[in-house]
Amino acid sequence: MALHITRRGFGTTVLAAGLALTAGAALAKGEKIAVITPYLSQPGTQFYVEAFQARAKELGWEVNVIDTQGDVAAVISRIEDVVAQGVNGIVINVDPAQIGAGLDAAAAAKIPVIGMDAGSDPRIAANVTSNGYAMAAETSVYVANRIGGSGGVVMFTFDAFPPVQVRGVIADAVFKNYPDIKVLDRITPDVSDGGIADSRAKMEALLAANPTPGSIKAVWAAWDQPALGALQAIEAAGRQNEGIVITGIDANPQARDAIAAGGNFEASVAQDFKGIGSTAADTLARVLGGETLKANVIYVPTKLVTSVNAKE
Repeated sequence: MALHITRRGFGTTVLAAGLALTAGAALAKGEKIAVITPYLSQPGTQFYVEAFQARAKELGWEVNVIDTQGDVAAVISRIEDVVAQGVNGIVINVDPAQIGAGLDAAAAAKIPVIGMDAGSDPRIAANVTSNGYAMAAETSVYVANRIGGSGGVVMFTFDAFPPVQVRGVIADAVFKNYPDIKVLDRITPDVSDGGIADSRAKMEALLAANPTPGSIKAVWAAWDQPALGALQAIEAAGRQNEGIVITGIDANPQARDAIAAGGNFEASVAQDFKGIGSTAADTLARVLGGETLKANVIYVPTKLVTSVNAKE
């Protein structure tokens, strides 16, 4: 991608570090908050939900975490349930466009909703997330540079979830900017068990269909689980010495270990999951305290992880 995108290049960028509560927001104690997600099996989601809970405890809140276990439609009924129960605030980790009826119920009850690595919607006070555009630009450009702007690339994407969908859009744009890069396949894995197993199976099929060494130059994954699955498939096929470059996004502990080992998995982008969770809590506290937010997207900084800093 001969295009350079800085972390301040898309939308409204607000650094979350040092985000302070207003005096009014500091009074928002004893609140009942519901956190609802279909993606609790994903490591990243687990990390920022835990961080949200930790910050909520400091704020004196009672938090109910609801996992719909991959069922996006069930999020609507669970929102309606907690609205009927009279919660003070709701935090979601799901595509807002898919749960409109639930958001309408919350809006009608005047219950504020915060997105925690979700998407933007007029019914959401703010979405706290990482800059997916910047992360995807960083890893896809890394891939393009590592393979010299030429060769077959496998992409693992997930368009059903806005924070991941935008990563695929940017990676597509990057690779299209290199005439000699060919996207061999754009795979959406089954994520019901986290995504590693199905990604491995699909990568095994691609390796079998492209048996010639050098026919696959790289694997770009929109998050770490498919990257790890692809790594397992490459190693199981005995093709780890072909120089296939793998990148992911999230830099979860398993990915960091793989990157530190110095094999095919070369790079990921570390999201500040703790920062996303705690900032989502602080942002909700500001809203509950009566503050009108100036920005409805709050980006928490990220960092490229390679073998140089994977153990940090």
